Amino acid sequence: MSGVSSINHPDLRRISTDHGFEGHPLRKDFPLSGYVEVRYDDPEKRVVSEPIEMTQEYRYFDSASPWEQCSDR
Repeated sequence: MSGVSSINHPDLRRISTDHGFEGHPLRKDFPLSGYVEVRYDDPEKRVVSEPIEMTQEYRYFDSASPWEQCSDR
C-alpha cells in the first residue's frame, strides 16, 4: 500500500490471495464481488474457479439535474 507507513507493527503480512490471483484488491476500481468465484466441488474433490456472472449489467441513468431547474434569473 502506498502512502501508509507501518513502523514497529508486530504482524506485517500480505493479504492472503490464491496463487493465480490477478489484480489489486485494495484499489478503488476493483469490483466488490471480484472477477472469479472460487468454490470447492465435493463430488470432484477439487477447487473450481469460475468467472462471476453478473445478474445485472451496468445501467446509465441519463436524467436531468434538479439543480438545473432552479435558476435565479
